[in-house]
Amino acid sequence: MTRRTPDASNPSSNTQTLERTQIQRPRLYRVLLLNDDYTPMEFVVMVLSRYFRKSAHDAETIMLAVHRKGQGVAGVYTREVAETKVAQVTQHARSEGYPLRVVAEPEPST
Repeated sequence: MTRRTPDASNPSSNTQTLERTQIQRPRLYRVLLLNDDYTPMEFVVMVLSRYFRKSAHDAETIMLAVHRKGQGVAGVYTREVAETKVAQVTQHARSEGYPLRVVAEPEPST
C-alpha cells in the first residue's frame, strides 16, 4: 500500500513523501497423516482424494509414504485452513471408527 503524506517540516511545501507498507506472506503449515496399524489404506486414499483433492495416483503415493515412512504430507496451507482440514479428517476418521492421526505443523523456514 502506498500513502502520500505532506512534508511536515515545511507546511508551505507541496512535496510529498511516499510510505510503503511491507506485506508479509502468512506462515504456511503442513498437514501430515501419521501411520497407525488400524486405519485401512483405502480409507487414507479416500481422505486424500476427498479432503485434499489429490488425484488417485497422488493419493496412492502419499498413502504409501504414510505406510512406509510413518507419515506423509497431505498438503501445505495457511494455519486456519490446515487446522480446519485436521478437524474435518479427524472427525470423519472417528465417525468411521479409525484412529487416524492428522496434525498440522509449521513449514520449516527457508
